[in-house]
Amino acid sequence: MNQPHPRAGSDNKQRRWFNEFPDPMVLIFMVLVGVYLLTFIIPAGEFAREIVDGRSRVIPGSFQLIAETAPLHFFELFLAIPRGMINASQFLFIVFIAGGLFHVLQCTGALENVVGVAANKVGAGNSTRRRNLIIVLGTFIYGFFGVAVGGENNIALVPVGVLVASAIGCSRLVGVTMAVGGIGIGFALSPISPYTVGVAQNIGELPLFSGWGLRLLMVLAALAMLSAYICLRVVKMEFHDEQPVEMSKPLQEYRLSRQDLMTLAIFLTGLGALLTGVFSRGWYIKEITAIFLMMAIVIGFAAGMSANQLVKRMMEGAASVTSGALVIGLAASIPVILQDAQVIDTIVKSLSSVLEGMPVALAAVVTSIIQGVINLFIPSGSAQALITMPILIPLADLIGMSRQLMVSAFQIGDGLTNLFIPTAGGILAMLALGRVSYAQWLPVIVPIMAPIYVLCWGLMVAAAYLGY
Repeated sequence: MNQPHPRAGSDNKQRRWFNEFPDPMVLIFMVLVGVYLLTFIIPAGEFAREIVDGRSRVIPGSFQLIAETAPLHFFELFLAIPRGMINASQFLFIVFIAGGLFHVLQCTGALENVVGVAANKVGAGNSTRRRNLIIVLGTFIYGFFGVAVGGENNIALVPVGVLVASAIGCSRLVGVTMAVGGIGIGFALSPISPYTVGVAQNIGELPLFSGWGLRLLMVLAALAMLSAYICLRVVKMEFHDEQPVEMSKPLQEYRLSRQDLMTLAIFLTGLGALLTGVFSRGWYIKEITAIFLMMAIVIGFAAGMSANQLVKRMMEGAASVTSGALVIGLAASIPVILQDAQVIDTIVKSLSSVLEGMPVALAAVVTSIIQGVINLFIPSGSAQALITMPILIPLADLIGMSRQLMVSAFQIGDGLTNLFIPTAGGILAMLALGRVSYAQWLPVIVPIMAPIYVLCWGLMVAAAYLGY
C-alpha cells in the first residue's frame, strides 16, 4: 500500500544530503562534546534555594559564582554516558516494554484489522481529499491527547499512527509526524497542563489555568498548520524505511473477528486504567510501563500464545527499538555534564539578565527564546519552571509585563523546543517506538517549527498590546 513519491527518484540532491546526515548517536555525541568544552568557558555558579510547599525554589537575587572549582576531567565526558543512561532508565524501559507490547499486538493482527476496517469505512483509498481528512483528524486527535493527558503518557498511541498512515498509503514518517507532532504541540501549548502551566502559575500566584484563551488559540492554530504541512509536504517526502509497515491486504478485505474485538477491548481497558492512574493517582513513566507489561501479557494469552511464544514476541519487539532507546540514554548524559560542572544556574542567570530594559512585547518573545535555550539543559518542564520562574516573575513585575504573559512565554519556549532538541527523552522515546531516527526526524519537524514560532510570537505580541 505504501506508494513511493513520484519525484523521489529524481531528487538526487536531497537523497545525497539525507544519506550524509550524521547518525543520531554521532549527532548527540557531538553536542555532548560541545557542552563539555563549554564548561571550561562558563564559570560555575548557583542560586540559593528554599523549600516552599515541599518544592525547591530559587531565591531571586541570590546568585553567586563558585570560586576554585576544578574543571571536569576528560574521563568525566565518557563517564557521563552510563550515568545518563541510568538517569534515563525509565524512558529506556518504557521504550523496550512498549515495543514488545505493540509487536504482540501486531502479531495478533487485531490492530491492523481495526485500522483497515476504519479506513475502508471512511474510504481512505479513494481520494486525496479523504486521505487528507484522515490526516487532519488524526493530528487533532493526537493534539487533544497532548493537551489533556500530557506528553510521555501518550507513547502507546504512536504505533497506531504508523498503522493509520500505512492504511492510507503513506510512509511511517507521515504517521509519526501526525502522532508525535500532534502530541508534542498539544502538550507544548496546552491551556491546562499541570506540569508546566500549573507549576508556573502557582509560582506566579495566578489562578490555576487562568488565561487559557490565548493558549487555546495557539494550540488550535498550530495543529492546523501542522496538519496542512503533513498533507502538503510530509506525504511527498522521500523516506528510507528499513522496516516498512504495509497493510497485508486490500482495505476491502478487512474484517473484525470476535478475537479482534476482545483484543481491542483489552487494549482500551488498559489505556483507560492508564489514564485513570495518570489523572487520579499521579502515575508517570514507571506505572505506565507496568500497565504496558500487563497489557502485553493479557493480550498475548488471550490470543492463544504460550508463555514461550509471548516472551519471544516481546523480545523481538524490544530488539526492534534498541537503537532508539540507546539514543535516549546518550542524550541524557548532556545534563549530567552541566550539573557536574555547576554551570546551569550561571546559564539561567546570564540569559535572564538579557530581558532587562526591553519593551514588554519584545521581552515576551525573547523570554520564549531564552527558555528554549534553557530547555536544552533542563528538559523537564516542571523543573525548568521551578528554576526560572522565581527569577522571571519578579523581572516581569519590574519591566511592566503581566505575569500571565510571562507564563505563556515560558510555556512556548519550554514546550515547542521539545520537538527537536536531543535532550527531550519523551519525544525520543516516541520516535524510537515509531522507528523514525532522530536524524530522520529533524529535517521533517524543523521546517514547520519556524512558522509555528512566528504564529505564537505574533499572538503574544498582540496579547501584550491588548493588556493580556
